[in-house]
Amino acid sequence: MNSPSYIELSKQAYENNLHFLRSYIKAGTRISSVVKGNAYGHGIIDFVPMAESLGIDHFSVHSADEAMEVLKAKKNKSTDIMIMGYISNEDIEWAIKNDISFFVFEFDRLQTAAKTAQMIGKKAQIHIELETGMNRTGFDEEELKRLIPLLKEYQEYLIIEGVCTHYAGAESIANYLRVEEQKKNYQKMVQLLVDDGIEPKMQHSCCSAATIRLPDMHGDMVRIGILQYGFWPSREIFIEFLKGREDKTEPLNRLITWKSSVMSVKNVVMGEFIGYGTTFLAQKDMKIAIVPIGYSHGFSRSLSNTGRVLINGIRTSVVGMVNMNNLAIDVSELDEVKKGDEVTLIGTNGEIEISVSSFSELSDQLNYELLTRLPLKIPRIIKQ
Repeated sequence: MNSPSYIELSKQAYENNLHFLRSYIKAGTRISSVVKGNAYGHGIIDFVPMAESLGIDHFSVHSADEAMEVLKAKKNKSTDIMIMGYISNEDIEWAIKNDISFFVFEFDRLQTAAKTAQMIGKKAQIHIELETGMNRTGFDEEELKRLIPLLKEYQEYLIIEGVCTHYAGAESIANYLRVEEQKKNYQKMVQLLVDDGIEPKMQHSCCSAATIRLPDMHGDMVRIGILQYGFWPSREIFIEFLKGREDKTEPLNRLITWKSSVMSVKNVVMGEFIGYGTTFLAQKDMKIAIVPIGYSHGFSRSLSNTGRVLINGIRTSVVGMVNMNNLAIDVSELDEVKKGDEVTLIGTNGEIEISVSSFSELSDQLNYELLTRLPLKIPRIIKQ
């Protein structure tokens, strides 16, 4: 069955982004591709094999169900999967059996991991998350002092893959002092572990923003999310990256293009309302095209009467309310529009682009939010 829309992922764009990241990151630092939120809307099932084909061998997810998706999608036995957030105690056995590592940030999870590993005769691969000032998850310094004896007690059942933390808003200079304090706390707490004879295989603390802003903290691995998909965590990070550089060229390329097509074309006479309610009154005779995409597909209702799409190389407006399953666009100024004509919702058509940032600003959503709300059911197609 044909879908009302589809998403294209550019392999060439991703290869470009990885080349930039590898040139920027400290030599020897591993890239973990963060694919939570269905690979930021790009689609785990399609994205993971593409990333593997370009040398990515480590993926980070939020939860066990996402880890299962990566496990199904990956092609290489040596590819590693890491759960950064939710995993129920009942799923820890599954993770251990499938060589999936996971963050440990409270005592119950540690104890469950050790007991489960002992029961099944296979070590649990864990990452010790430290609470350095984010105040979300992780062991603070006092808890760490209680944790160290347990790590020693359970050492025959555990592989301490990593020690990690997460910075509270590295994408904004407003958080500079807070992040600097986190760096100090992290380094101090890691040293506590090392001084007590506990040496994790790797240290990792940088997300996309911190990777750009804190090159001194690259460590053994960086967890790259939004950057790999061709987006900056914030304009501020991009501006800071460009500062002092002679070459001001944008080094990242967007992977994603979202397309649909015209479902029908009709004429509306002056004085008639278009769509539900009375939000749009035709001020002149108009020609509109109906596109079979609505808010159930990720095209926000807040884009009613304000959204833009591309058709036949022309940028045109959404008119009337965005419905659950369709929207109307003004094609009055286009010479020829017919059923089946391609409509670009995000991406480039001819010389004109509708970027995710412009799309998200009109709908009052973050890049991250808009991308991750693109439904799973939209087909993803890899474009070489």
